[in-house]
Amino acid sequence: MLELSYKNEIEELQNQHDYEQRGDALYINHEDEEARLEWAFYRPSGSHPKQIQDSNHLVAIMAFNHSRLGALERFNLLNSEIIHDDKLRHKIRNRSRMLFRAMIDNDFVDLIKVLEKYPIFFDLAYDQMIYGRIWNEIYANPLYASLFLGIAQDKIDEVLIEGVKRRLMPVKGLNAQEAKHYLETLSTQAQKLHSILKEHYVYEFEKWLGKVTLHPLQKIIWQKNIDKLKEN
Repeated sequence: MLELSYKNEIEELQNQHDYEQRGDALYINHEDEEARLEWAFYRPSGSHPKQIQDSNHLVAIMAFNHSRLGALERFNLLNSEIIHDDKLRHKIRNRSRMLFRAMIDNDFVDLIKVLEKYPIFFDLAYDQMIYGRIWNEIYANPLYASLFLGIAQDKIDEVLIEGVKRRLMPVKGLNAQEAKHYLETLSTQAQKLHSILKEHYVYEFEKWLGKVTLHPLQKIIWQKNIDKLKEN
């Protein structure tokens, strides 16, 4: 168990109005690694970005776990040696799981950037894609969802596909104008969309088209636009 030898010293600083600034000046570059480790834990607004880059792996891990930065920033700052060492990576596993949950519950942009840099985390992303709950209404960017499926390759299965699909913006709740705009956007991206996503959107838009009241000629035009997803 960690013995906090600088605890009393740090607690005395808490009475100062510039507590964090004083602590940064004293401890971020302190020659004693234990002092840097404790400040990464106690720093009131979360660890400083420099602490995530600390030359001491344990200090960097503590800072990574106690940071309030976004996932992409944290992974970009962290020494890659920690990621590629099984024992060290295990020390950030719980925090990494939470960060991947947040990235998957977003537009997938940061998710792809992290996975492209550290594919070793794919299994973590896979689990969160399947089991993670959806906490907000930010939908996955179809282009980045396609990139995720490209990264998955031979690990794609039905449960993963379903996990990706349920994070895409649903078509069924769109009005005619919203659906038209969404379909036009997808059509311009069609060549870059994964075949699984194109099949999904064709099915969803055809189902939407079958339920809305439109003039028969309008439906023909809509179907032609949907067919553009099949052609690319």
